[in-house]
Amino acid sequence: MDDNCIFCKIVAGQIPCHKLYEDGRVLAFLDVGPLSPGHTLVIPKHHAVTLDDLPDEDAAAIGAALPKLVKAVKSATGTQACNVLQNNGEIAGQVVMHVHFHIIPKPAADAQADAGAAGTGLGIGWPAGKLDDATAGELVKKITVALD
Repeated sequence: MDDNCIFCKIVAGQIPCHKLYEDGRVLAFLDVGPLSPGHTLVIPKHHAVTLDDLPDEDAAAIGAALPKLVKAVKSATGTQACNVLQNNGEIAGQVVMHVHFHIIPKPAADAQADAGAAGTGLGIGWPAGKLDDATAGELVKKITVALD
């Protein structure tokens, strides 16, 4: 536990939350600053700042909990789609330095909204680039070596 971490304080019961799900390793609760109704946060109880710092058992537990939480949130909110988002590190947009996943319902009425437009849910710009074969080959080599 990190004494300065708001999510650790929620896990410890020092700060209340609107709990949706809890098991031995995972806690899910409603976001107090939702992008749409049902916006849910899913966190490991173990404190880790980024996903790559999380023990395998906790990562597996989150991986097992996410599908059932997505299904429940979509059912409860009447939405057919949602974004599942994890910002990994401050420069990637992570604000709370404790691993967490967002489940953000996307109402059908907002499905046509442009990124950043009014509406609920998450608006995303996707500035796609191009991947050339030489760059891809180098990345494959580097990443596969790093996996070992």
